[in-house]
Order: sequence, then structure tokens, then C-alpha cells
Amino acid sequence: MSLSFYEVSVGSYLRTLRAVGNILNRAEHHAAESDLDLEALVRYRLRDDMLPFSFQVISVWHHSMGTIRAMKAGLFEPPPRMSGMTFEKCKALIAEAISELESVSKEEINALADNPMVFRMGEREMPFTTNAFLTSFSIPNFYFHSATTYDVLRIHGVPLGKMDFLGALKVGA
Repeated sequence: MSLSFYEVSVGSYLRTLRAVGNILNRAEHHAAESDLDLEALVRYRLRDDMLPFSFQVISVWHHSMGTIRAMKAGLFEPPPRMSGMTFEKCKALIAEAISELESVSKEEINALADNPMVFRMGEREMPFTTNAFLTSFSIPNFYFHSATTYDVLRIHGVPLGKMDFLGALKVGA
């Protein structure tokens, strides 16, 4: 059996988006029982030269929902700057991505396979096919920022394990 373009993109995104939503909820519960300041967490950086927690969540949102939108439009650009990010806004972005991706059909997404698209960053444009963009750029970035979101929560004492990151596994024959 081969994987469909839908399963590689939307199916993968939804599993991890739901896991990220769950770990954000776990962080909220942990904060209620500890001295974790969720608003300070939003600004936290693993290193001074890294972008803050809020950007990690924005990137999870952008490399899932934003990628599907971009493949439809044929153009992907860096995520928008979002000022005034709060922990609640982080949760809302993940919920928005889940809701939007749950609404797209398999047929609609499968029809996007191998279409041309462009990644534009400032004046630079890089041509891709949707397949190449998805597998060589979007999915790796999506998992990088999802893992970094998890890592920031772990470093702040949120009790999480690998299964929290993996989310619902697709088991069975």
C-alpha cells in the first residue's frame, strides 16, 4: 500500500498538531499546580540566538495549516509577525490549524500532488513541486518546531514523555 499525499501531509500534521495541543494543555495544568508563569514561557528562548517559544508554536501552525494554504495558492512565505502573543493565543493557533485541516478533503489534498509552487523569502524565490516542498522543507520544519515546543515545556518542568509528543499512533494491520 502506498501513502497518499493527504496522509503524508494532513494526516501527519493532524496527529502532531493534536499532540502539541495536548502538551499545551498539560503545560496549563502544570502551571496551575506550580510556579510556572505561562506568559514568561511564551517569551522563553532555549538560547539567546533562538526565537522564543511563541515563534515555535507559530511555526507549527504555519508549517501545517500555512503549508496546505500555500500548496493551494502555489506560494509559501515566512510566517507573519505576530505581536502580543500569549499562551492562550498559542493554544488558539493550534486549535485553528486542527480545525482547518479537519475540514479539507482527501481528494482536494491529493489533487495538489506534484503541482508547482514557490517559496518566497524577501527577494529570493525557490521553485519546488508540492511534493518536494512538503518532504524537504515543510515537514522537517514542522517537526523541528513541534519538538522545540515540547523541549521548552520539558525544560520548564512540565511532566511530559515521548508518547505525549508522538500522540495517537496508527497501530494495527
